[in-house]
Amino acid sequence: MKHFYGQTTYVQSAGVYNDMEIDGFSVAVCAELGIELARHRSRSFDEMQEWGDDLGGFELIVALSPASQRRALDLTRYYHLDVEYWPILDPTGLGEAREDRLASYRQARDQIRERILARFGDPQEPVSN
Repeated sequence: MKHFYGQTTYVQSAGVYNDMEIDGFSVAVCAELGIELARHRSRSFDEMQEWGDDLGGFELIVALSPASQRRALDLTRYYHLDVEYWPILDPTGLGEAREDRLASYRQARDQIRERILARFGDPQEPVSN
């Protein structure tokens, strides 16, 4: 989101679990588009709330897995915000050779990119790719 829309929108990345480190294949395929993920840290919904991010302050949660959709719906039942589920390929564990795995991650990356652009429109910031 920040890559396409800069600081015009507040975005927070969260999931059902805190995996601490971002998958190296994700870092590699996003770097191909000029998106830097190496310093990104994933957090859980619970951590967001512990650190003061009130879910009521958000307008939309985009869930990329059925588990995250269920958790988001459970957490937001008392808030007025939308939860959208985007069924994106889970590339973890797909392919045996490095290039096959990278191809799966590229496919997931491209699905997310297409959904972002379809949902939020043309980028606000210049994109270098």
